[in-house]
Amino acid sequence: MNAKSAISKEIFAPHDERMLGAVQVKRRTKKKIPFLATGGQGEYLTYICLSVTNKKPAQASITKVKQFEGSTSFVKRTQWMLEQLRQVNGIDPNRDSPEFDLLFENAFDQWVASTASEKCTFFQVLHHTCQRYLTDKKPEFINCQSKIMGGNSILHSAADSVTSAVQKASQALNERGERLGRAEEKTEELKNSAQQFAETAHKV
Repeated sequence: MNAKSAISKEIFAPHDERMLGAVQVKRRTKKKIPFLATGGQGEYLTYICLSVTNKKPAQASITKVKQFEGSTSFVKRTQWMLEQLRQVNGIDPNRDSPEFDLLFENAFDQWVASTASEKCTFFQVLHHTCQRYLTDKKPEFINCQSKIMGGNSILHSAADSVTSAVQKASQALNERGERLGRAEEKTEELKNSAQQFAETAHKV
């Protein structure tokens, strides 16, 4: 079982929630730790997870989940309701970048995803979830690549490509039909001229 399946089973399933997506992250900027703080819990992996309740009306939330070194279990840390998300910053709209920021009502985090493609997939799910579950006060998505802006754009581009493929196919068929028509005309002309030649030769 991979980490995301395990998180879904351990953290969300017991609370009657479905995990819609998750991204493994590290902080871009280290949090300042008080000088006297000692005895930390060591290294850990952090995941930002998006989930929704199975009960109606469905409520979506974003949860920070950690897995500490040497442990196979996951620990739920901070959780925000999706309504508290104010801004999603993709950092660079012109390239595949793993960095992103999340701004909530009462928190601001700067992250680096494990890969740019994992961030892209998470953003697509997040954007779609915001469109589906938030009626007003949707978060602002800034500095995001167009492919990240949800399934709609992907569906539209797919629909556009299908439409253009159909148009090209029908155009090719029309051109082929015209060529066939011209070929039939030439065949008829050749047939007529052959008949005339045969008749002339017969008379001679």
